Amino acid sequence: MSDCSAIDHAHMAAALRLAERGLFTTQPNPRVGCVIAQGEDVVGRGWHVRAGGPHAEVFALAEAGAQARGATAYVTLEPCAHHGRTPPCADALVAAGISRVVIAHEDPFAEVDGRGIERLRAAAIAVETGLMKPLARELNRGFFSRIERGRPWVRLKLAMSLDGRTALANGESKWITGEAARADVQRWRARSSAILTGLGTVRADNPRLTVRLPHAAEHDADAAAVAPLRVILDSRLRLPADAHVLDGTAPTLLVHARDGAPVERDFGPAERVGVEMTGDRLDLKAVLGELARRQVNEIQVEAGPTLCGALLAAGLVDELLLYIAPVLLGDRANPLLGLPQLTDMSARWKLKTVDQRMLGTDSRWLLRPEEN
Repeated sequence: MSDCSAIDHAHMAAALRLAERGLFTTQPNPRVGCVIAQGEDVVGRGWHVRAGGPHAEVFALAEAGAQARGATAYVTLEPCAHHGRTPPCADALVAAGISRVVIAHEDPFAEVDGRGIERLRAAAIAVETGLMKPLARELNRGFFSRIERGRPWVRLKLAMSLDGRTALANGESKWITGEAARADVQRWRARSSAILTGLGTVRADNPRLTVRLPHAAEHDADAAAVAPLRVILDSRLRLPADAHVLDGTAPTLLVHARDGAPVERDFGPAERVGVEMTGDRLDLKAVLGELARRQVNEIQVEAGPTLCGALLAAGLVDELLLYIAPVLLGDRANPLLGLPQLTDMSARWKLKTVDQRMLGTDSRWLLRPEEN
């Protein structure tokens, strides 16, 4: 995109900010923004608000009206070229008389995957791709993971003391971190398609795994209504009857062993699905594949050291959201992760820092495994 001007960069940056407004609500669709401009002057803006509703281009074209003719459209993801729940956006751009389209990232979805670009070029519209592509990909990392790898993006949420402990030996863990850190976790939950945990965590903490954003209306009126899928790994369906995850306040999926004996129990509104076992635990790759088939883009794992360690050791973790509190819990407290013992420092798990910031007295680190 060496031919793009400073004006092009400014308009695409604005389109990306618009796309981020759909952070909580577009699942399973990607977050997309669109700016339509005549030179420096913006004549239309739009973003994809929610799945099933109009796409970003439709909103931007409606605002631009007749001024769209001869204008440039800046779109963070390739315009669709197929009839889904909405008509093709590529056709709408052609019909509006757009003369140039700048696209941040191509859409890998099978029914688009270059067809939108082909349709625009067939109508003699100039198309340029790749402007601010890494930022567009980062915003939709879950969507790209599901489409390209066949599994959701996996994020471990962890909270620990300075000495690397997550709970006292008796299981007490409320609260290691302060209020600011706990509020931050809620926003990360809200952007997730699903929240995953294991039976051990349900038994120990009886979490609700719902999104609680008391001030959501101040930022995004739709965020308060977000209800990510609650996924409970429970190979033999031993979930307590009084578990909060069975309260019907959010959709719940119980993942159990496919070959297990049938359990004649009422799990209320929760859905059940069986997957294969690997040794004495559920096949984690099969679990993620099942969730991808259910159009889950991004998973936040809030579990104990055994499940979190198993995911990391299997190479299935894409990022760690780590909160560190300035407290000490002692060497008998529970560890952060259950990982295999290493005998060679060259085999250690290497992480790179993506972001680090303070939340009250706690620090928050966003880390990703380094590629070997």
